Amino acid sequence: MNVLPKSDARQAAARVAARLRAAGHEAFFAGGCVRDALRRRRPKDYDVATSARPSEVERLFKRTVGVGKAFGVMRVREGGVETEVATFRVDGPYRDGRRPSAVRFCGAEEDAKRRDFTVNGLFYDPARRRVADYVGGRSDLARRVLRAIGDPRARFQEDHLRMLRAVRFAAELGFRIEAATWRAVRAMAPRIRRVSSERIRDELTKLLVSPRPGHGIKLLAKSGLLRRILPEVDRMRGVPQPRAFHPEGDVFVHTTVALDQLPKKPSAALAWATLLHDVGKPPTFERSPRRGRRIRFPGHAGVGAKMADRILRRLRFSNAEREAIAEIVGNHMTFKDVPRMRLATIKRLLARSTFEDELAMHRADCLASHGSVSNVRILRGWQRKLKREEIRPPRLVTGADLIALGWKPGPIFGRILAEIEDAQLAGEIATREQALAFAARPRDE
Repeated sequence: MNVLPKSDARQAAARVAARLRAAGHEAFFAGGCVRDALRRRRPKDYDVATSARPSEVERLFKRTVGVGKAFGVMRVREGGVETEVATFRVDGPYRDGRRPSAVRFCGAEEDAKRRDFTVNGLFYDPARRRVADYVGGRSDLARRVLRAIGDPRARFQEDHLRMLRAVRFAAELGFRIEAATWRAVRAMAPRIRRVSSERIRDELTKLLVSPRPGHGIKLLAKSGLLRRILPEVDRMRGVPQPRAFHPEGDVFVHTTVALDQLPKKPSAALAWATLLHDVGKPPTFERSPRRGRRIRFPGHAGVGAKMADRILRRLRFSNAEREAIAEIVGNHMTFKDVPRMRLATIKRLLARSTFEDELAMHRADCLASHGSVSNVRILRGWQRKLKREEIRPPRLVTGADLIALGWKPGPIFGRILAEIEDAQLAGEIATREQALAFAARPRDE
């Protein structure tokens, strides 16, 4: 096995494995790090599988945390890096579709056979530089096939989330899902509803920020999982769009194409906003009785923002995440007006905290439809031209100043301050004196 360039994580895991072997235990790198290294990809982290029991791991290392001690899982901190160390085990019955009711410690081969997919069931001995393959993972890796270990139904019955992980790995790795594994996913898809919202959210996020998110969402739809976990997205399938603006096809097809146009390693907010940016189209769809029954989606951005908020609440996103994603969805149609925007409006757009994600989504939206990104070029031009203080001008007047000018506290305060900021952005006000004179003008309260 050609080992990739050394990293702090690999070196820390190698030291952990060496100490375990010195104490007479077996110790291998396990799972995704072996799969990725064999594919000549840099592993994100390294896990160690060992014959040592949790109590022996605690005895050998000064800094450990028993994150799943009852299941044989420990974390060892070495050289500032945490390595997960798991004792070889066989799982007992799964009663909740998530975790075993008990485990029995065992040898390496039995441990490999209780894992999810063959390409994740490989071990690597860093001392002998040798791969241990008890499940046919190397063959499947070479053929780019994702196959459940053993009986697929049994693997998915143990942990229902594995169905979603099958789709995510297939999309992320660019692999084909083996026929029996795929049949099991489709047959057992309704059981995904038993998985917690948080676990589904995290798995979907990994899929959406992967290299092939559009392909992943299409696989979710074909598997039957999508309509169980994101029925609002599934309803976009078959919803037609005006061909003049969307030659690529219906709302669902457009969304999957847009996802695949995102930059590498997009933020989670950008990826989720792109998935949901047109979720308001199915409920707002209408055909005009005039003009050749023209298709319209009146107010779909605003409707979509509210729907996105409900979806994200259901998936237990934080308030900050929900607000950012809903804002991107709600604002996405404003970009079509960029060529006609006043300078003050351009500046407000550039000043938004979500602007970079909004612009990236607008670019993906355009590339997935008519193909023109002229508005992106216009806005990047303004970014280069305008100074930071022109985009976010300092506040020249406060509420105390308005009181000193004779205004009574109330809604009028917000109106006056907004008017002053607009005048600053338009270049009509530049000094405090000008702002105070502007605020002193008579107005109806």
